[in-house]
Amino acid sequence: MDGFVPRRSSSQLGERHLGGANQQPIAPVGLKPSNPTSQDMPPVIQRSQLGIAKSDIDESLRGIDTPQEETRRERRRRNKAKGTVSKKRRIIKWVLILFVVAVLAIGGWLAYKTLVAGGNVFKGSLLGLVQSKPLKQDENGRSNILVLGTSEDDPGHQGANLTDSIMILSVDQKNKNAYMISVPRDLEVKYGEACLSGYQGKINVYYSCVGGGTDDLNATREALTKTANFVGGVTGLDIQYGVNVNYTVMRELVSAVGGITVTIDSRDPRGQMDSNFDWKCGANYATRLKNCPPRGHFIDYPNGPVNLDAEHALYLAQARGDTAPTYGFEQSNFDREKNQQKIVKAIREKALSAGVLTNIGKVSGIIDALGNNLRTTFEADEVQTLVGLAKDIKNDDIRSISLIDDDGNNPAVLNGNAQPVAGLYQFDDLRAFIKKKLTSNPITREEANVVVLNGSTTAGVAKTEGDKLTALGFNISEMDNAPDGTYESVEVYQIGDGKPATKEKLESLYGVKVKTTPVPFTVSEGTNFVVIFGKAQTPTSN
Repeated sequence: MDGFVPRRSSSQLGERHLGGANQQPIAPVGLKPSNPTSQDMPPVIQRSQLGIAKSDIDESLRGIDTPQEETRRERRRRNKAKGTVSKKRRIIKWVLILFVVAVLAIGGWLAYKTLVAGGNVFKGSLLGLVQSKPLKQDENGRSNILVLGTSEDDPGHQGANLTDSIMILSVDQKNKNAYMISVPRDLEVKYGEACLSGYQGKINVYYSCVGGGTDDLNATREALTKTANFVGGVTGLDIQYGVNVNYTVMRELVSAVGGITVTIDSRDPRGQMDSNFDWKCGANYATRLKNCPPRGHFIDYPNGPVNLDAEHALYLAQARGDTAPTYGFEQSNFDREKNQQKIVKAIREKALSAGVLTNIGKVSGIIDALGNNLRTTFEADEVQTLVGLAKDIKNDDIRSISLIDDDGNNPAVLNGNAQPVAGLYQFDDLRAFIKKKLTSNPITREEANVVVLNGSTTAGVAKTEGDKLTALGFNISEMDNAPDGTYESVEVYQIGDGKPATKEKLESLYGVKVKTTPVPFTVSEGTNFVVIFGKAQTPTSN
């Protein structure tokens, strides 16, 4: 008796298994079997009450199998869709990675070029490039930069280390303005030491005399410093920085910015033409006409805006009309200096345009031009300040100061031979003129002509008071005795309008109201103010 009963084919799961027709129920142990009666037999169990049949299980299993197959198909579809999305994501990811790597590589390349160029161009540690140190200034708050142009990179050029271009750039960091002053290369000076040309000669010799133009970076910077101090002594300026550029700088800068535009404003209605560079057009007249239309001249421009590539910009900067035929260069070197200033402004304007600064190739070209050829005495930590000033100062706020032109208020301080009007080596008028132009004193800048007269009985009052006003920046055009008459302690007259700073200062100094009525006597033409000191007791100017 192992507890198992042979299964009938018609048996049901959960059915009570009974013996066969002839099989008697087994009596419980200890009980006496009895004959079964109808009451003792179990009732007939209906089919629905017999539990779960095998067919039911098979049907259930078939019901289970179908949704499982659908789930796997859906899973395959989902996996396939997921795989497509994942593939797209991987592609996007790698594209982004490659883009970032390219940007970093280009940025690193430019950074490397900048650091190498910076080491050649600027003094000090390259880490200073991330700093922003203000530029050195003079007593007027101006930073003065001497720019020297040489041609040592031009094969066969005679006098390659002579500075045929000498320019002073004076920058006001606070008021965001700048002045350009061209110093004539032919200005005669005393060197203060022996040079190849002796102890005196043209100013363009001095830079090479003190060691400029060599391949030694330290020697070049030392020569720049000495030349800046020397030119500063001639012009009366405290020049804090020196810069040396050559032909290659000009070519590569103009090429890097894609050419420049300058305006020709010659006194000649035809414009400017210099035949000295016609050799660049060809060896014979027919070739020159073909290569340099319309007349076969390399430098030939009408008045008005003209577009220049690198070569034409370079040779316009050299043109001075020293070879016939020519026109538009009546002032020779002075006209050349004016064109050089125009070219400098044009390069700056083009370099700062959005199209150039966002072009990697052009930026790289500018860096190469600076790094390979430019030498300065700027510190690395002053670079960002320089860049900021270049962006902030507008072209209209960059003005030129002419040393040879009479503008009505200021007579020329140099004659047509590029020498002081006062005489050879006499630079006092030149220094005073430049100081007046660059001063931050509004009284000096107004350049009002002030006549000081002594209307008292005390001798020397006009001279004493005139000197005090001169020390304050006033332009005293005359000091003399006033015509006979009775005058107040101080009387101030203004002739004409304008000059508000001068008027305000005179009223403040003497505690009087400036009179606009006619002066009771005749004064020199061009006089703006008349100050008369009357009575015996004269005031003291502060």
